[in-house]
Amino acid sequence: MNLRDSASEERFRSGLRTWLASAVPAHGERPHSADWPTRREYDTGWQRRLHEAGYAGVSWPAEHGGRGASLLEQLVYYEETARAGAPDIGVNFVGLMHGGPTIAVEGTHEQKERHLAGILRGDQVWCQGFSEPEAGSDLASLRARAVRDGDSYVVTGRKIWTTYAHIADYCELLVRTDPDAPRHAGITWLVLPMDSPGLEIRPLDTIEGESEFNELFLDEVRVPVDHRVGAENDGWRVAGVTLRFERGTAYAGMIVELAQGIRRMARICRDLGERELARDLGRLQAEADALWAMVKLSVCESDRSGVPAIAGSAIKLAYTEAYQRTHELGLRLLGRRALCRGDLRGFPTRAMLHDYFWSIQTTISGGTSQVQRDIIAERILGLPRDR
Repeated sequence: MNLRDSASEERFRSGLRTWLASAVPAHGERPHSADWPTRREYDTGWQRRLHEAGYAGVSWPAEHGGRGASLLEQLVYYEETARAGAPDIGVNFVGLMHGGPTIAVEGTHEQKERHLAGILRGDQVWCQGFSEPEAGSDLASLRARAVRDGDSYVVTGRKIWTTYAHIADYCELLVRTDPDAPRHAGITWLVLPMDSPGLEIRPLDTIEGESEFNELFLDEVRVPVDHRVGAENDGWRVAGVTLRFERGTAYAGMIVELAQGIRRMARICRDLGERELARDLGRLQAEADALWAMVKLSVCESDRSGVPAIAGSAIKLAYTEAYQRTHELGLRLLGRRALCRGDLRGFPTRAMLHDYFWSIQTTISGGTSQVQRDIIAERILGLPRDR
């Protein structure tokens, strides 16, 4: 693994930086968080700009509309878009970072033709229907039932914490197709069209009043059999591929943004003369640098295997816990200013409070820290399973 740019990576970085310098200001300001139709158009509009310029799906195969570049160039993309303050991935997250990549690896030719180009163009927004009220960290205990009826599955059940469900076109859905099989063996991965009859979406507001989470109620929803990704009852293995994408390369851009956030806090510390907090931020900056090196190592392994390395669980664990510590430190930096939800005399109180509240869920979503430690112990270190 070489931590320095190759000649091709330097050329890619230079061209991308030049394009971003004009494209980012031209796209305008991000809309209000509660204006979901405009938010969808803003995020998918940026995705269309990327696609037209040849920067959508940097490491996706060219036959599916991507650039066909290396994963290391994908990391250059994350660095440069963060540096330029480009719009984040937003509502395109699930489709681009794990739904689409899962179909690229596990889907049929028809499924790839149906979805991949549309995801890259920003024509399709996806959500994830994995968690249930009684199946979160213990995802294999999910109960949403799918019964085969001719050329369709009839799905009944309930999903929770489904981000962007209210504006999504498709959902990556895990269902139980064999209730008599061992719980990991009777699960199937389906692509659910979000306009299907029998589907009800209810919003779940957060402590900050945000409304990106939803609950799904499925009442005999029919999903065509040709929307199944992988074999029937093989969904647990396919979901493992999905989650490795989510825990691996999907966090690369966030790690770049974390390092930028730490630097912003460091400038505030210097302005306020907070030397002790500045030392704590220095240690967090060192962690962020180490995380970026871990991402590059993981990406090199992914280039060889075609799917994210199992070390993605270690990256996810280290990133989310560092993210929490960073924004807990931000709350200490705010001090009494945290009692006010708005900015005070140019101090970014609102943004720092948002980051703190958001950090609480990071060690839960995508698999809790406890689950990641189990994966690291058993699958990376080879330790015996606890009886």
